[in-house]
Amino acid sequence: MMSLMSASAIASPNIAFIKYWGNRDDQLRLPSNGSISMNLDGLFTQTTVTFNPDLEKDTLILNDQVADQQATSRVSHFLDLVRKLADVNLKAHVYSKNNFPIGAGIASSASAFAALSLAATAALGLELSEAELSRLARRGSGSACRSVPGGYVEWLAGQSDADSYAVSIASPDHWALVDCIAIVQVEHKPIGSSQGHLLANTSPLQHARVEDSPRRIRLCREAILRRDFEAFANITELDSTLMHAVMMTSDPPLFYWSPVTLEIMTTVTRWRREKALPVCYTVDAGPNVHVICEESSSEIIREKLLQIPGVLHVLSAKPAGPARLCQT
Repeated sequence: MMSLMSASAIASPNIAFIKYWGNRDDQLRLPSNGSISMNLDGLFTQTTVTFNPDLEKDTLILNDQVADQQATSRVSHFLDLVRKLADVNLKAHVYSKNNFPIGAGIASSASAFAALSLAATAALGLELSEAELSRLARRGSGSACRSVPGGYVEWLAGQSDADSYAVSIASPDHWALVDCIAIVQVEHKPIGSSQGHLLANTSPLQHARVEDSPRRIRLCREAILRRDFEAFANITELDSTLMHAVMMTSDPPLFYWSPVTLEIMTTVTRWRREKALPVCYTVDAGPNVHVICEESSSEIIREKLLQIPGVLHVLSAKPAGPARLCQT
């Protein structure tokens, strides 16, 4: 019996080209707008969930450390959703580990809750469809729904809990893009994404951003399907800047960019325009910069990024597959 109550899963973080920022419903994490992303191969969260009748409360070990009360409560609340689905009341021990910095704008919560969703449901013998698993992961972290399917992914905003989930729009091998992540800070950001989403509607710019999002989603989807890098670069950079404009004009304002962040952004656009390199940038809720390029240029882009003062190191990731079960 006990062997059937434990399972391990692995999931990759994702980088959004069309961003998720702000909710229509904070409790259900229904997004203000749809989004498009790419899973990041080689970066992952591996999570093992073991339901144990002898446990009196849920426990969480995160990167070999006992997690704080806030993180444990968030995971426990999420596990309540899984327990309700399975109609059980067993507490669980959760062991989770990342191979990349957490809380620094590399979507650590996305891979974490995608992996947790799959591991927890599998441990209790639930067999969810990809759409159902994506919906469940969304409840833990909105962007986690995009880490469930593989490759290039679109999160359908939907009208309700039932139809807000992510689907794959292209396989990992559809387009040989590489995300060269310029790490400029590894410390945990002071304001996490979950808190930031709550502030989105305090910005006078959020309404205009959301209203225009269907157009940007269409342009980004078409650019990916056509493998049109110039069109992809233009809409990806625009969308990133729009999200940060909302952050910077919320109440209180959120400034995630550092001076190095801005230096990388301006340098990358110069490389594309003056050197004709297939490269662009996007920045999530943190100071690190995701520099997207075609695989044929990835080594030269990586070398150039490392020459910029303030870049600590560069992580490189190709498109990744879906969340999957694995051995402990």
